[in-house]
Amino acid sequence: MVTKPMMNHKILKYFSAGVLAFLLPIAAFAAEAAQTTAEKGLDQRINDAFDPIASWWESTIMYPVPIAGFDVPIVLILLVFGATFFTLYFGFINLRGFPLAIRVVRGHYDEIEQGAAPVTTDTVPHYEGDIPDTIREEGVAGEVSHFQALATAVSGTVGLGNIAGVAVAIAVGGPGATFWMIVAGLLGMSSKFVECTLGVKYRDLEPDGTVYGGPMYYLSKGLAERGLAPVGKVLAIIFALFCVGGSLGGGNAFQANQATAQLSSMMGLQQYGAAKTIIGIILAFFVGIVIIGGIKRIARVTEKIVPFMAVLYVGAALIIIFAHFTFIPEAFMLIINGAFTPEAGLGGIAGVIIQGFRRAAFSNEAGAGSAAIAHSAVNTKYPASEGIVALLEPFIDTVVICTMTALVIIVFNDDQSFIYSAENLKGVQIAGQTVGGVDLTSAAFDDVLPGFRYVLTLAILLFAFSTMISWSYYGLQAWKYLFGRSNLADMIFKVLFLLFVVIGAAAQLDAVIKFSDAMILALVFPNMIGLLILFPKVKEELTKYLNAIKGA
Repeated sequence: MVTKPMMNHKILKYFSAGVLAFLLPIAAFAAEAAQTTAEKGLDQRINDAFDPIASWWESTIMYPVPIAGFDVPIVLILLVFGATFFTLYFGFINLRGFPLAIRVVRGHYDEIEQGAAPVTTDTVPHYEGDIPDTIREEGVAGEVSHFQALATAVSGTVGLGNIAGVAVAIAVGGPGATFWMIVAGLLGMSSKFVECTLGVKYRDLEPDGTVYGGPMYYLSKGLAERGLAPVGKVLAIIFALFCVGGSLGGGNAFQANQATAQLSSMMGLQQYGAAKTIIGIILAFFVGIVIIGGIKRIARVTEKIVPFMAVLYVGAALIIIFAHFTFIPEAFMLIINGAFTPEAGLGGIAGVIIQGFRRAAFSNEAGAGSAAIAHSAVNTKYPASEGIVALLEPFIDTVVICTMTALVIIVFNDDQSFIYSAENLKGVQIAGQTVGGVDLTSAAFDDVLPGFRYVLTLAILLFAFSTMISWSYYGLQAWKYLFGRSNLADMIFKVLFLLFVVIGAAAQLDAVIKFSDAMILALVFPNMIGLLILFPKVKEELTKYLNAIKGA
């Protein structure tokens, strides 16, 4: 069991100084921009400083590979290949394991899974917000239930990518992108099964019941078992670094950005950069209240928020869809035809596929390994049980919620008020005004339910809030893998995370989207390499679990 910090406090202090050294030039750049371009607001100045970094990083991660005359991002090739391979190797576990996943979440096999001995010490330290009594009740096998782990992971993926991200995909790739999002979601269920099984198998369990898990651990420990210890250690460190970046970017700044955009639009404060900063500070305050409590408090919050926001959003989407009942058949035809025969021809097909898979990958993060961090905290002694539960996540996130958003936007456009396959989202106009991702979805809802944009604003805030608190845990786990499990490391990361809530709220959409996509997709490289080496271990764990529950 890894208990000693990988880096001492002295190195941590140097790193902290390095972070400040990185942020200070950005602040100086913004100050200079303010002097030379006084009319620019704070958000625009931050965006100007942030954009070159985001553009470089996106182009690096999305590096294209020529295949049959088309440039396809290598990260998408890796995702599609891995997900397809796992689907075939495990006999379409994404489909045949679905009923079992429902039974596991409902607690059908809890007595079989949770046979670990409870903690018997009279004094259990209060660590990361854990409550000693709940640790004793849960035992040393984990910290949260199947449902809580699923809710936490879903809250980390069901966010603004399901609203703004889908709008971007539809505006750029047309209705056909919806089809490929669904395909990517179904295939991603298999990848999620593999990575979350490994997350539980190779996690670290502290004597007090605290769990440390995720790709960092199955890359280092799992590959060491295969005689690849140096490779595993390097991949684990790379993953942890990318995870910290993804936590601050896609899991935080992007969510704060779009939530602030919706809230400021509703309040008529779009032109006031200071107002966005204030909203960001308020968001940071509420996020801070939750993340101080660690995974247990996060799980307790997400298990309440996720069902509520899912029912609210899907219910409203169904109202919109059935309000355009006569257009539904044509909408599905647009999706099918657009997936294979877009107006742009064969090159257009490649573009539509890329848009669909890219948005699905950013939305459900299957293959990125992030969700394995949350699922590894589950209370079970059979790793495959949580892998089975985890395959529900891409289904909920992409197949259900993303599809609902896509259908809402498509039926909203039954009068062709905007043109699909626009050069970019900025080219989409509603009522003569250029709109962004959230605005397009909001306009679609408001078209049938006048005033519903206020309810949608609440849903967006909940989506953003739940995603941020889940990703704070992902980033913290990665941070502690790098810098040790100390209170100092804990405090530094949480302060940095809350700072990025404010930065994300003030920054412009374009730079934040580029940074967010690239940092989260970057996780795919080290994670998928590990999955393609360790998948036989998953087969062993699946067989063991199925034998254990046979006849139950």
